[in-house]
Amino acid sequence: MAATIFELVIGDKCWSSWSLRPWLVMKVAGIPFDEIRIRLRQDNTKAQILAHSPSGQVPALKWRGHVISDSLAICETLADLYPEKSLWPADPVARAFARSASARMHSGFMDLRRDMPMDVLNRHPGEGHSEEALAAARQIVDIWHHARVNFGQVASNDNGFLFGGFSIADAMFAPVVSRFATYDVDFFMLGDVGGDHQGVARAYMKTMLALPAFVEWVEDARSEMAARA
Repeated sequence: MAATIFELVIGDKCWSSWSLRPWLVMKVAGIPFDEIRIRLRQDNTKAQILAHSPSGQVPALKWRGHVISDSLAICETLADLYPEKSLWPADPVARAFARSASARMHSGFMDLRRDMPMDVLNRHPGEGHSEEALAAARQIVDIWHHARVNFGQVASNDNGFLFGGFSIADAMFAPVVSRFATYDVDFFMLGDVGGDHQGVARAYMKTMLALPAFVEWVEDARSEMAARA
């Protein structure tokens, strides 16, 4: 498919976990797009977003005169448009589990979202460690372990991501990786999460945090916040 120019409307990179997901997919896959940044937590933030998207939320993908809302819907659209980018695992079982894990992340783990909001530039060790948030963290680590052991580690293209190569599932969990780093989630605190789970989780986080696109996002966040000062 010929290169398509998209416009991706996103919020501040320090805080907008939903924006990070499609941005990361497009960056890693090398899909060209123009970036429209909306400053969050301003009196006119809602109006700024509504000028681009009727949902009043970010992210939004502007494409061929239409607006595609919701991070997972945007990622699915990109997977359809660029099948050669392998944004989902090729194996049907792995792909099914990747979609299931992504959907769970998309719609669940609200306690973790509430108690440990994304804040990529700062460190708040020990904060947000409510019983409910840690229970959600335990489930997420279990998902990571299952994906890595059953699919990622045995993939021919294993680069340390959940299913071997980078996929939409990694983008969906990227904000959680950031949260675990910000709030210094100690996997030993998760109780029944075994030693192997801890090792897998730490290795996966290291892979994600070193991803060049993720590093670029953090650097952009730093520049944005400096401009606010």
